Amino acid sequence: MIDVRTKLAEGGRIVIPVEYRQALGLRVGDDIILRLEDGEVRIFTPQQAIKRAQELVKQFVAEGQSLSDELLQERKTEREG
Repeated sequence: MIDVRTKLAEGGRIVIPVEYRQALGLRVGDDIILRLEDGEVRIFTPQQAIKRAQELVKQFVAEGQSLSDELLQERKTEREG
């Protein structure tokens, strides 16, 4: 994508160009997340945030390991103990 220049409108509104909305899969009324990072505003969808979190956690989980199964077993052990 190329850089696009836009203006800040009344109430702090900005227009996200159509090419950017299409690339992100955004439609009017969709939720988005804004993150201020290193002096920049980053825009992403909740789905992208979930995917990023899953990829981060995946680095620390062994193949075939189920964190949800482990949590359920821990809770069961706590109830029985």
